[in-house]
Amino acid sequence: MQSGIIGYSFIVNKFDLSRKSELKRVLFLLCILSWIKVYSQSNAPKYSNEFLAIGVDARSFGMGNAFTAVSNDASSGYWNPAGLNKIQNDFDLGFMHAEYFAGIANYDYLGFATRIDSLSTFGITAIRFGIDDIPDTRFLYDANGALNYDNIKFFSAVDYAFLFTYARILPYFGGIEIGGNVKIIHRSAGQFAKAWGYGIDLGAQKSIGNLNIGLMLRDITGTYNAWYHNTELVADIYTQTGNEIPENSIEITLPRAILGVSYYYSFKSIVGVLVAFDLENTFDGPRNTIIKAEFASMDPRFGLELDYRQKFYVRGGVSQFQKIQNFDRSYNTVFQPNFGLGIKLQMKKENTFKIDYALTDLGNQAETPYSHVVSLKLSFDVE
Repeated sequence: MQSGIIGYSFIVNKFDLSRKSELKRVLFLLCILSWIKVYSQSNAPKYSNEFLAIGVDARSFGMGNAFTAVSNDASSGYWNPAGLNKIQNDFDLGFMHAEYFAGIANYDYLGFATRIDSLSTFGITAIRFGIDDIPDTRFLYDANGALNYDNIKFFSAVDYAFLFTYARILPYFGGIEIGGNVKIIHRSAGQFAKAWGYGIDLGAQKSIGNLNIGLMLRDITGTYNAWYHNTELVADIYTQTGNEIPENSIEITLPRAILGVSYYYSFKSIVGVLVAFDLENTFDGPRNTIIKAEFASMDPRFGLELDYRQKFYVRGGVSQFQKIQNFDRSYNTVFQPNFGLGIKLQMKKENTFKIDYALTDLGNQAETPYSHVVSLKLSFDVE
């Protein structure tokens, strides 16, 4: 820590007073990383708020979710807040819908971004993952022991996330783009349990010619969910079945860091090729990834996008590399291949409308079920 303070003082002395305040903000955010290793060893569940690890936007799904350095529209509120700086129009809107487990679970995303001035952008992201119409059969039998289907009630198990994003370009530091999220989480299982949570994400992007570098620090301070259980509704049944009655608690989502790079090359402005790579790092011990250790696990993702005159797109990607044990106790490595298509329609002036489609887990190669994902995007100016 002492060497960090000396380095900090040396750098500040190299800049004039007009640049000090902006530099201090950046260094303060970077200093937060110094305690991630210690913090990640605290007592917290390995999998928490996992609905926020699925991803958003059919374009990113088609590229295997290798999107940290690629994001440049309203979906950047999720993938990398710094990407909001790249929106070209006054307003940018995005919507996505996907269904999982044969339509049992519905996953929806809505994103909005608007430019504040030439250096800063603001965005809002809403995510919902829910299973609706779950039957509550606790009172299926009436007081006389007879079946009464009219007593069946229905409830939903739903997860919500709301992200409020601010992004800014730092002109004094070679045009580095930074951004941050403040997110609010609400989870509920009918009237049985509810939780409210909050957290912070930080992101950065840097362009060097056709090369983009991105860094996403998700749940940088830890995301805390405060759970409340309505034990009166389940106490009798839990006691009869020998289950432990749940108690109110705090659930912590530990930080993770995602490093991404992408490169775009155009052949005479007719055919373009975008190659992307992400490396997601989790700090909650070993996970079922191809690179893992006691302290951290690494999950690589690869993506490719081909475009024709930046109007028609074909995409592919691979992610979720895992080792699966067979019945004979041998192991084999599986992965999830994705495929996607897209089209961009030019509207009046510089306004654009985009339709993207993705098929995840092409050929049913991974353990996760396949899904069709469709997203719509609209970018427009206001006169």
